[in-house]
Order: sequence, then structure tokens, then C-alpha cells
Amino acid sequence: MDVAEQRLDTPWEGVLATPAQGSDTGVLVLAGSSGRIERERARILARQGVTALSVRWFGGPGQSPGICEIPLETFTTAVDLLAASGAQRIGVLGVSKGAEAALLTAVYDPRVDVVIALSPTSRVWCNVGPGRDGAQHPYRSSWTWRAQPLPFVPMDGSWAPTGQGHGPVAIRGWYERSEQTFAGLLARADIPVERARADLLLVAGGDDAMWPSLPFAEQLAARRRSAGATVQLITRRDAGHRPRLPGESPAPHSPHFLYGGTPEADRLLGEAAWPHILDRLGTTALPGVAS
Repeated sequence: MDVAEQRLDTPWEGVLATPAQGSDTGVLVLAGSSGRIERERARILARQGVTALSVRWFGGPGQSPGICEIPLETFTTAVDLLAASGAQRIGVLGVSKGAEAALLTAVYDPRVDVVIALSPTSRVWCNVGPGRDGAQHPYRSSWTWRAQPLPFVPMDGSWAPTGQGHGPVAIRGWYERSEQTFAGLLARADIPVERARADLLLVAGGDDAMWPSLPFAEQLAARRRSAGATVQLITRRDAGHRPRLPGESPAPHSPHFLYGGTPEADRLLGEAAWPHILDRLGTTALPGVAS
């Protein structure tokens, strides 16, 4: 399917990929802590008949250099753009910290109809990197709403990775230790997904080495079910932090972090989630259309 692609430079850097015949469904596509614009993922979705917008939500001109007190209005403004583009059904698809943002956006913006959270967290965490002032510590919230920081869980500074090598490290244990250390702060930092009117699809691998996304996803699902709200969880026990959707390039190697899983398991998790993603967005995989 032919796709028109528009590059954006205000109010944030981004790309808007639109099916040639138009679409009444729009999806905001958010990367995690890489900070990149997910051009490939947006194009893949647009080829399936969905208008896809991906934006740089930190690290760009005029933005915080790190994930520190990022206004959730960044994402509601993107919802504005999708609605102005003719979207009558609006989704937000995010991975990792982008999934954290996606879930929170649905909590605060009732226009969001569906959230697809890949490798999510169930609670708000502290900043990753510096804020606008260049300071990384003391820890602050990753997010604000109407200029007020959201309650968050800080990181335990006493944690250290096992082993003394110089290669990439797994930091899942850091999050698990921090949950124990700051147990009294967890409830206030929980993302209240039971309040969101959006449908919720969770995708998580049991071998995630970045943070415990499968336990987090199970917590999110339990909250939704306790409130009688819709939720679906797609998982593979051998997959890691970076599920790959059909047609996507392999995830790049990181010299800093271990993500868990294997390329094959991550591909299979994305493949298993794909028809459910398209179904939630109100479309189906189109025959003869390469992803």
C-alpha cells in the first residue's frame, strides 16, 4: 500500500505516515529511552491502513535532554494532531518508557481509544538522565501533568550489577531492588490504568533483562480486571525487552545494556502480538501488502 510521509519540526520533531487512501484511525508511536523517532514502525503501520505519527519526545530542540519531568501534554498535543488529521479512533503504541508514557496519556486523555504497551511498567519511575537544568540527581519524576510532577519510585543507589566485566549489563535487578527499598512509595506511583477508558493490549517477554515487564504487565492486567475493564496480555517466556513486529529490522546491538531474550523469541512475540495490534486499531493485515 502506498504511504505518504510528512516530516515534522514543530512542536516536536516527528514523522506522519498516512495511507494513500486516508484513514479514520490514527496511532501515536513512541520509542523508549533511545529517544528516536520510530519511522520504520510508523511506515509499517501506515502500510496496513493506519495513520501513524511518531515524535521525538525528549532530547530534541527545546526539550529536556533526558527523560525528566516530561510534560504529558507532549503526547496529548500529538493526539490533537491525529484528531485534526481525521482520526476518529486513536491509539497510542509505546515500548518501555514509551509504554509508560502511553499508559499515562490514556489515563489523562479520554480521547485515547486503545493503548498498545510493549514491555511496559506498571508504575511511574524516576528520571532517566538529566532534566532541563542538566542535573540528574536528586531523582525527580519522569513525567508531569499540568506542570505538577507525578509521584514516582526512585532508584536504589546502592545497587551494582553482578560481575566486573566491561560489557553490557542487565539492569532488571536494579528495578527489583528499588521496588524493595522504596516499597512504601509503590502504591502512590502505580499507573491507574483502571481509570482509562481506552482498551488495553499488553505485550511482554518473560526474559526481559531491562526491567520486569511481564510481572509489571500482569499487575496492570489485574488492576484492569478488578475494575471490570478490558485488557489482553500477549507474552512469551523466552522473549526479552524488544519485541519486533513483522517487517521490522532486527534490534541493534547495545554496548551498554543487555535486553534479554533472543532475536528469534523477540520476533515470535511481535508476530504473535501483530494481529491483536491491528485488531485493536480496527484493521487487519492486508493480503499482498508487505509489512
